[in-house]
Parts: sequence; structure tokens; C-alpha cells
Amino acid sequence: MFSKSSEYAIKAMIYIAQVSDETKKIGVVAIAKSIDAPQPFTAKILQILTKKKLLRSIKGPNGGFYLTKADLQKSVAEIIYAIDGRVPFNTCVLGLHNCSEDKPCPLHNEYKSIKKDIINMIEKNTLADFMEKLNAGEVFLKTFQ
Repeated sequence: MFSKSSEYAIKAMIYIAQVSDETKKIGVVAIAKSIDAPQPFTAKILQILTKKKLLRSIKGPNGGFYLTKADLQKSVAEIIYAIDGRVPFNTCVLGLHNCSEDKPCPLHNEYKSIKKDIINMIEKNTLADFMEKLNAGEVFLKTFQ
């Protein structure tokens, strides 16, 4: 459903939320390994998230990536929009270039309500929400160590 870049970005942010804070930073090598992503690709994604102020980083021997408590209030939508923009939600589900309200594809009208629900879901769910559910054992992503 989401691009591979967005998937990696979401997983990276959840991992960073689980293992870091303002006193403990995590490096790109550990992040890439934990989310099963190529290191250069992960570095590029983390650079984008940092530039968009969704993630914090410090350079140097004691540096790395981290999130503050305030950062945990970022929505999943903010992560996806930082990586892919709104393109995934503004295109035809069948990839047709001329699909519109006036000339809908066969799935247009049904997908419109599904797309609205997906947008609502990603905009209302924050990293803190995910962390709460993961910590309570209500959901499973991966046990990051």
C-alpha cells in the first residue's frame, strides 16, 4: 500500500522511538539492521526525516538519531507525506492518468471511501499511539533489540 521508502521510514521511526531518547542516540547501521533495510537507503530516508524535522540527529562520536517526547506526537501521515508527499493518495488506484470524478475508473467510487478511511487512520495515529499498543502487547511489529 505504501512505498518501500515510506514503509522503511515508519519502521525506522518506531524503532528509534523504542530504543532512543534525548540521552541515548542510535546510529544508522543499527537502525538499518533492525528494520532489515539497506544502510544507504536507510541513511537517505533518515536524512529526509531529519530535514523535515520529524527526527533529530547529532553528529559526532556520541551522535546518532533520536526522538523527544514531543516528536512522538507526530502522525504516521507526517512521516509518509515527508517521504512520498500526498502522491499515494492523489492517484488512481489502477494507475490511470485520466481517472477523475468526471471520468472515474471502475474502482474509483469504491476506493474513494477506502482512501478517505486510510488517510483518517494515518493522520490520527501517532508514534506514541503505536508505542503504547506495542508496549501493551496489543500489536506486533518486530521485537527490536
